[in-house]
Amino acid sequence: MTPKRLNFITGNKNKLLVVKAILGDTVNLQSQPLDLVEIQGTMEQISVDKCRRAADLVQGPVLIEDTSLCFDALDGLPGPYIKWFFEKLGCEGLNNLLAAYPDKSAQAVCTFAYCEGPGHEPILFQGRTNGRIVPARGSMGFGWDPIFEYQGQTYAEMNEVDKNSISHSLQALEKLKKWLQES
Repeated sequence: MTPKRLNFITGNKNKLLVVKAILGDTVNLQSQPLDLVEIQGTMEQISVDKCRRAADLVQGPVLIEDTSLCFDALDGLPGPYIKWFFEKLGCEGLNNLLAAYPDKSAQAVCTFAYCEGPGHEPILFQGRTNGRIVPARGSMGFGWDPIFEYQGQTYAEMNEVDKNSISHSLQALEKLKKWLQES
C-alpha cells in the first residue's frame, strides 16, 4: 500500500529536490534528517539495516538512499564504503588505487530502500551505471563524479540533465516510482 506521506531520510535539500522531481506526485515526500550509523556489509545489507532502524526511529514509512562505486579490479571495492574512501583519498587517490590494474571498469550503484514501518521488511530498488575510472576531468563540485566516465564523458563533464538521464539514481528511482504506482 502506497503511504500518503513518506519520510526520506536525508538532510541534503538538493537530493530531496531531485527525488521529488522524479517521483512527482506519486507520494508526499518529506525530508527527515537522521544520522544513522552504518554496519559493515554488502550494499544491500547496509541499506536494509539503515532502513529498518530509520523506520523504528520515525515510527512510520521511510525511504533511504545509499550510493556505491564498485571497481571491477578490486572485486567491487570500495563499494558502499566509497564515502569514506573519497574523504580520505580524494579523486586522485581513488584513481591511484587502480594504477597497478589494467581493468579500470566500474559501476556506480544507487540503492533506495523503502520500509512501510517498524516490523516490516525493507524493499530494495537498485540502479547501476557501467563506466570506468579515469583521471579527474570536469567540475570538482560533486564527490567522485570527475573520475567516473560513462561513454566518453565523466559525470562531472555532463550537464545535470544528461547525467540525470543515465544515472544510477534515476534507474533506482524509476523502479521505486513504478512500484509505488502499482501498490
